[in-house]
Amino acid sequence: MLKHIENLPRSDEKRVRLDGTSFADTLKSFATVVRRQLPIFLIILPCALTLGLLYLLTTPASYTAVARMVIDTRKVPAFQQQQQTMGDSIIDTVAVATQVEILTSENVSKAVIKDLKLTEDPEFVGAGGGLVGALFHLLSNLFDPGEAVSESDLMRRALVTFESRRKVTRVPQTYVMSISFRSLSPGKAAQIANAISDAYVVDQLEAKYQTTRRASAWLQDRIQTLRRDSVSSVRALIEFKEKNNIIESAGKLMNEQQMSEVTSQLILSHAATAEAKARLDRIEKVMAAGIPDDSMVDALKNDVIIKLRGQYLEIAGRAALWAQKYGSSHLAIISLHNQMEELRHNIKDEMAKIAGSYKSEYEIAEARELSIKKSLDSAVADSRLTNQAQVSLTELESNASTTKAMYENFLQRYMEAVQEQSFPISEARLISPADPPSTRSNPNTLVVLAVTGVSGIMVAFGVAALRETSERVFRAGAQVEEALHVKCIAMLPVLKQVNPPATDAHEDAAVLAKQRCIGKSDDLMRYVVDSPFSQFSESLRSLKVLADLNNVVEVNKVIGVTSTLPNEGKSTISANFASMIAHAGSQVILVDADLRNPTLSRHLAPNSAAGLVEVAAGRVALEDAIWTDPKTGLAFLSSGPESTKLLHPNAIIGSAAVKSLFRQLRDKYDYVIVDFSPLAPVVDTRTTTGFVDSYIYVIEWARTKIDVVQHSFSEAPEVYDRLLGVVLNKVNMSVLQRYERYRTNYYYRKYDHYRNDE
Repeated sequence: MLKHIENLPRSDEKRVRLDGTSFADTLKSFATVVRRQLPIFLIILPCALTLGLLYLLTTPASYTAVARMVIDTRKVPAFQQQQQTMGDSIIDTVAVATQVEILTSENVSKAVIKDLKLTEDPEFVGAGGGLVGALFHLLSNLFDPGEAVSESDLMRRALVTFESRRKVTRVPQTYVMSISFRSLSPGKAAQIANAISDAYVVDQLEAKYQTTRRASAWLQDRIQTLRRDSVSSVRALIEFKEKNNIIESAGKLMNEQQMSEVTSQLILSHAATAEAKARLDRIEKVMAAGIPDDSMVDALKNDVIIKLRGQYLEIAGRAALWAQKYGSSHLAIISLHNQMEELRHNIKDEMAKIAGSYKSEYEIAEARELSIKKSLDSAVADSRLTNQAQVSLTELESNASTTKAMYENFLQRYMEAVQEQSFPISEARLISPADPPSTRSNPNTLVVLAVTGVSGIMVAFGVAALRETSERVFRAGAQVEEALHVKCIAMLPVLKQVNPPATDAHEDAAVLAKQRCIGKSDDLMRYVVDSPFSQFSESLRSLKVLADLNNVVEVNKVIGVTSTLPNEGKSTISANFASMIAHAGSQVILVDADLRNPTLSRHLAPNSAAGLVEVAAGRVALEDAIWTDPKTGLAFLSSGPESTKLLHPNAIIGSAAVKSLFRQLRDKYDYVIVDFSPLAPVVDTRTTTGFVDSYIYVIEWARTKIDVVQHSFSEAPEVYDRLLGVVLNKVNMSVLQRYERYRTNYYYRKYDHYRNDE
């Protein structure tokens, strides 16, 4: 088996090819399954479409009407428009989903059923329309004709049917709800869809009316209590002020205003004192350091100091320059230093004058701050007398203000509730009333046929795939090459009986036996001779070509023909193959080596006196046991009359005498075609590998199991290694077109047409 495995593509090459054409291979696989299992599709798909047509014929037509409603919180009464804000006009998706649930509630559904009296409509409380509904209604009356139905049962039936035909959905990204209803009547469908919208609005208005009515009654009692509490709190506040002699100005107490003014003055005075102290400290620090810097000079804004500092800096620069040229002990340098010292004293004197003025300002600010502090202490001492009264006053004012605000708030809410009760309004409004539909919505012919068609295809494909996986037989050459790693060299069609001419119908068997001639038989052993241009003959010629090509590499004279099981047609193929080669002019001998079931001997030489067994035993010469076909020149060596009586035929067929006999046949004939026993039931063929060059393996198409053949090859590896190829026999060419079109008789017929024209 190794030589066949080596010819297979490597796994990485195969993977590359699959990766490149995976989608194409998948489509090809689907197409292959459909082509192979075409009868399954031709049976299941029409059945599915028939079911769809039956559904269309038995299901009554129904119509769907659609109404659209919007949840709009901006739709408020005119007297509330000024108080409506932008935030109040926005409703969230949760609220819309809640309204959808309310629309689908039983309260709304029952209201519509009651208003339209749907409990009296047979469409809602009966069996429904159509053939199925009529049959159901008839059966119900037969089994239970006189039972009375209560009102609650009718309502429940109508409610179940109503809810199954009603559909409420929200239009995406909007506050619009779509209300659809399906009915057998277009007008009824539109009427019910609009009635659902009206019932929802009425339900909302009734709910708001009841809510506002209960709220108004509660608010009225609460307002009376708050009015009394507000009056009492104001009266208590006025009495407390009169008792404690508390006077207010601009909403504040007099002592509070005085303390507030003094505190403000103290804050300003303290800031002025701090500023004067900061200026004084700064100039004293500069005076201690010497010459002031640019920032200090700019802060003082004194022209004398600015001029003196400029002169000082100029002389200091000149002194530094001359000191580098003439040295620090030069008289000019000493003179410049004296000038600098004089300027430093002048600047210091001028800054001393400024510091004196700063000190005077600081003392004045400090005295003023001290005076204001004394005034504040006096005001604080006066305010301590009214602190306890102020705490009580604040508590009374807070109580009066709170009571008044609550009273005004509740009064406003009461007025709004009364107004809403007298003029209720719903946030929902109908924006698109339902109109009677002009076309039916159910059943949809295209959808039903499409669904049944797709379902039929899926079921058919499932059944086809199940058959593909469970049917383990050979139906295509590709299966042979994939499962056995052996080339399928021919696919032979089922043969039809060819009747011999009347002149040859009564040949004398005794004369033929005496002359050792193969007569014209009534079976298919010489089909290639009688029908040389048939597809069967053309396929056998491919075996001849393959044997000759194989002979270029190695000697290929002895060709054995075997199969897995009996009755697969190996004997018929052996006889026709040998006859075809002999008819072409080659020296061919056909040997019947199936010692257990010598089919060829029974058909070609039924009265032979000697055969393979007798020649191998040395009892008869080879020339005396050979029969000849006068028409083709084919030589035939039967198994012998005693072959079926042997106890150990495998020992005979594998003996040295048989090997010696085949050496003689190899030297005398161009081709030696041998018909062997089947490989699976007996071991005879396994002993022939010593003198057979190659084997032709016959498999019956669509009958022999793949695993049986694989097991036979695993038990006989020597035979497998010498295989010339596999022949699929008894092929139904019309069915084979679904598996391998290029192997069918399509192309052969086209060529045969040209040949007949010639």
